[in-house]
Amino acid sequence: MANPIERFLGGPPLRTLLWLAFLSIVVGFVLATLGLHPMRLVQGVIDAVEGLIDAISRLGLGAFRSVGQYLIWGAIVVVPIWLISRLLSVGRGPR
Repeated sequence: MANPIERFLGGPPLRTLLWLAFLSIVVGFVLATLGLHPMRLVQGVIDAVEGLIDAISRLGLGAFRSVGQYLIWGAIVVVPIWLISRLLSVGRGPR
């Protein structure tokens, strides 16, 4: 039987984290392609994270800026939807 954390997350934590990161990048890319900017919702947090990404890009790692931006934009959409779906499925038991 799975422990409570794995049951809540829907699987092992690392696998769930990697899956959410992948979905966030894909959704972030789609949002960027469509010209949608959900980061306006949490501008303060995004500014701090973008400051970190800018610092990394100044080290010569500019490719991380785009991937990081896609990750953040997608996570703004993916993580709340995932969390709501997990909270709604807690009472239904395992799949």
